[in-house]
Amino acid sequence: MAEKKKKKPVGKKKVQKAIKKKPVKKPVKKAASKPAPKPEPRPVTMMECQICGYRLVVDRKCNCVEEHVLVCCGQPMQKVETTV
Repeated sequence: MAEKKKKKPVGKKKVQKAIKKKPVKKPVKKAASKPAPKPEPRPVTMMECQICGYRLVVDRKCNCVEEHVLVCCGQPMQKVETTV
């Protein structure tokens, strides 16, 4: 007769320990940053040479009684009002 294979002794089954899983944190979405609002254009006094086109920005006015004459290319510069 054919020999039967011996069965291995049945031992205790291995019990898996419960592993606590850490909760997965969802990525925090940053609020879309809005660009800074553009300042409104403000009127600016400029002096312009009629010959070469050179412009000079007058950022503040003095309290002189007389008007200052700026000369470029041998001629006085003219006032130009623009916005910046």
